[in-house]
Amino acid sequence: MVRRVAVIGAGVGGLVSVKCCLDEGLEPTCFERTEDIGGIWRYTDSMDGGRVSVYRSVITNTSKEMSCFSDFPCPEDFPNYLPHGLLLEYFRMYARHFNLLRHIRFKTTALSVRRRPDFATSGQWEVVTETNGVRESHVFDAVMVCTGHYQEPYLPLASFPAPTLGRVGPCPHGNGGGDSWEWEKYLVKMQPGSCMRICKAGPSRGGAGRWHHPGSQDLQRASQLQAGEMLFALYLGIDTRFKGQYLHSREYKDVEAFRGKRVLVVGIGNTGGDLSVELSHVAAKVFLSTRSSTWVFSRVSDHGFPFDMVSTTRFNHFLDWLLPSALTRRIRFRKFNSWFNHANYGLASTKSSYFKVIINEELPFCLLSGTVVLKPNVKEFTENSAVFEDGTIEENIDVVLFATGYIFSFPFLEESVRSLFDDNRSLYKSIFPPQLEKPTLAIIGLVQLTGSVMVGTEMQARWVTGIFAGWNKLPPTSRMMADVLKKKPPVKRNPSERENLKISFISYTDEIASCAGIKPNVLRLLLTDPRLALAIFFGPCTPYQYRLVGRGKWSGARDAILTQWQRTLKPLRTRVVDDSSSGSSGWRWMCLLALPVALTAGFLLSKYPQPGWSLRAGPRL
Repeated sequence: MVRRVAVIGAGVGGLVSVKCCLDEGLEPTCFERTEDIGGIWRYTDSMDGGRVSVYRSVITNTSKEMSCFSDFPCPEDFPNYLPHGLLLEYFRMYARHFNLLRHIRFKTTALSVRRRPDFATSGQWEVVTETNGVRESHVFDAVMVCTGHYQEPYLPLASFPAPTLGRVGPCPHGNGGGDSWEWEKYLVKMQPGSCMRICKAGPSRGGAGRWHHPGSQDLQRASQLQAGEMLFALYLGIDTRFKGQYLHSREYKDVEAFRGKRVLVVGIGNTGGDLSVELSHVAAKVFLSTRSSTWVFSRVSDHGFPFDMVSTTRFNHFLDWLLPSALTRRIRFRKFNSWFNHANYGLASTKSSYFKVIINEELPFCLLSGTVVLKPNVKEFTENSAVFEDGTIEENIDVVLFATGYIFSFPFLEESVRSLFDDNRSLYKSIFPPQLEKPTLAIIGLVQLTGSVMVGTEMQARWVTGIFAGWNKLPPTSRMMADVLKKKPPVKRNPSERENLKISFISYTDEIASCAGIKPNVLRLLLTDPRLALAIFFGPCTPYQYRLVGRGKWSGARDAILTQWQRTLKPLRTRVVDDSSSGSSGWRWMCLLALPVALTAGFLLSKYPQPGWSLRAGPRL
């Protein structure tokens, strides 16, 4: 029976995990290595201890109503998209309201998390921590790892090698001169800074011959060397050739260090787009390199509402499930191009099979004004320039900024456990390592969603603590393994390509909610509370929907759903204008016409359940 739970990290995942443990009558102890809550959302100028935090100007990509905790709405006077300072204040309000801080041990690092010798029967873990140089060992019944996926920066220095051919010399194996050895010259693709000697043993050494190329790969024949000679091929990457500065985006805090410089940003995710726009205000020139098609949309949708509140609805999700994928892609691309033609800007083509979607209101204008120049993938670097795959060269590059994402790592987990999963798709429902004898280890927040990760993280924590408390059960190991194998992508992708592996927000949250017994039944609500049912089906899929039924039911959920648009408009009403034409009769007629549509959809969804994962070429929006 689980009672004592260790929670590693006091970011978003750690806070909701502590709160959910308390809701289920468990005893959580949270270990946070820094002096405060907030995780990456707590901005600091320094990078002490390798801590990752947001940059100074960051603003959330998801709106407050779509990102808040399900039983704790954001204050109505908060703006719809929050700067990091306001989001951190919201976290503090949440922690104070539910009295979470007393369960957190600050300035305490988790050094190791290991299974106890009797784990197969007890499911217990030994957790070693360090506080002010003093080590302490604890025993817990379960562990929730809440360190997220922004941990180790992915810095692809080896992706831009340029070959430098070295000297030709005698055979290193002592065979030359009169021997009948035949030497061949090859081009070897190596890691930057590596040196390779290549030779081939001829017929006098046994017929077919043998290669001497330790660690080499992708051999490509070039020309013959003389007998008894060899070739040294030295491959130099950005870290050995480029004389300017290069850094990962996690080191970026503000624009001052880049003033007046020519900057190349590598990677066009949300971070790469944001930094390119911000740097364009002070840099001499900004180049943005991308290797994939990228669709750009704005946080501001039709009629000025937050984009995610308009697009992330159960009705849209139902259409996405009902219509052929080719048609939904066509509709989506048409919508994106209605803002500006992405092909004209070199960003994306409707024929692309792989694409990503980013949020950025200013990038199109920066491209239009020339303050940001879009470039293809980098082929190689020289001392002061970048050579691109289309053959173009940009000279006098001062700084290369890699916005290439992160690699998750859990150095405190014992190797035998860490080796069980290489990404979140190796985990059951992106949470549980299915091979463990006891389901007492949960990885919280290691998920990429098309909507707010905060909401998905809270949903995970609610389900996990329900399992720890005995209210929910996991299926047998064989079924969990089969589920993992079915959903795991066949091709391993680079961290920078994780956008393509994002999971549909509604699909995932509904899937976890179904497991936890807290998914709302729209069809039933249509019969008992039609107004609420229509708001749930046609309105934004806000987190309050998952507090209507089941364990953790919140009495304020219905009111929170019906007043969500009021909280959206409240911070905008700082100057009131007369608009008497916007009556409510049109909305009433729309609701009346929508009733049969919702009934039909509810029946179809109950008869033909939707798949929980989206592995299409791009995220569902």
